[in-house]
Amino acid sequence: MSQRRSSLKALQGTNRSLRRRLNLKGELVLATGPTLTVLGVLVVVEVLSRQRLLFASLASSAFLIYLDPQHGTNSVRTLIISQMMAAGIGLIMHLLLGSGYLSGGIAMVVAIVLMILLDAVHPPAVSTSLSFALRAGNESNIVLFGLAVGITALLVVLERFALWLLAHYSEE
Repeated sequence: MSQRRSSLKALQGTNRSLRRRLNLKGELVLATGPTLTVLGVLVVVEVLSRQRLLFASLASSAFLIYLDPQHGTNSVRTLIISQMMAAGIGLIMHLLLGSGYLSGGIAMVVAIVLMILLDAVHPPAVSTSLSFALRAGNESNIVLFGLAVGITALLVVLERFALWLLAHYSEE
């Protein structure tokens, strides 16, 4: 693997042993942030939109962030680029080809290729491209999706901080 492919490996300088020292209580504390984030996004979506499935991939993103917040796949850069690009590609395919398997398939393939080319590989974004291509409804949801991605990106920072705190206090 090339040194330049940062989205496919742990971030430089990360201490992977911090995570291995967490007990069940520490894991549950670390899982609280992603869970609350996804629930918060669902509340926002319910208030502002009825396209609930467009946001389902963010639950997978949140779980990946919990699982390994120090991995390049879960960096803020990778998350934002891949999710927003996939949503845009899905929306464009939906507008050009309508809702269906052709638009979904093309959106998925284009999203995967661009994630690899841009070194922004975040697997849940593949389902984002499908969700936007297969859906029916109003196109303004991409702005709301962008807000939800921003909230999820903030989760990356919070999870890294929580992991540091848990590791720091478990040493004492």
